[in-house]
Amino acid sequence: MSENYMQNKQGTALYYSVKEQILNRIEQGIYPIGGKLPSESDLCTEFEVSRTTVRLALQQLEQEGRIYKMQGKGTFVSQPKIQETITQTINTFSEQMKSIGLQAHSEVLSLEMIPATLSLANFLDIKPNEPIIELIRLRFAEQKPYQHSTSYVPWKVAPHLIHDDCSGSLFELLKTKYHLKILKSVESIEPIIPDSNISNLLGIPENTASFRSESITYTTDKVPIEYSSTIVRGDFAKFVTERYYHF
Repeated sequence: MSENYMQNKQGTALYYSVKEQILNRIEQGIYPIGGKLPSESDLCTEFEVSRTTVRLALQQLEQEGRIYKMQGKGTFVSQPKIQETITQTINTFSEQMKSIGLQAHSEVLSLEMIPATLSLANFLDIKPNEPIIELIRLRFAEQKPYQHSTSYVPWKVAPHLIHDDCSGSLFELLKTKYHLKILKSVESIEPIIPDSNISNLLGIPENTASFRSESITYTTDKVPIEYSSTIVRGDFAKFVTERYYHF
């Protein structure tokens, strides 16, 4: 029987045991964040297993975003993922990052007026070809590209938005300058593979699994005032939801 299916004394698959030992070394700082892991042959010697077992352990760690490979340079320990908590409270991007101890800023890539497509008109409850403002931003966490965000706002609810500084919180701007009373956002999250342009902007290899968050934001009068589509790099993020049970 090949070593792939061998088990240790506790009945755990051997590659899983190796994986857990590598994780322990990462958490203890023996293999520091950003540091290079020992070579496959060195890991084989250290854990007294075959190269196949080591490769299976490394493959799982890479899939989970705990390590990453650089062609010709070796395997390195990844930065811990940003943990975003999904709650019933709407927080700005900066507030979300600040709550987990990270500095954040946004860079405006594009700000222009366009006619609403049929799908955007449906999202925003307006007529097709009505003017809307398209805002595209790249958001950074600790100086590292983290999100690619595209927002669409009907021109009639914020007619001067195209001339505003939109590098900060869009919701704060809509609330303070345009006196819009925001009630809620309805959001969905799904896994995607970003296109090559967005992958380049986020600084991730092509075909990196990521998340797409889509949301529609409403005023207290139940008027949709923003539709957004945000790509979040999957190697740098995970989402946690908090739920309460009532008996």
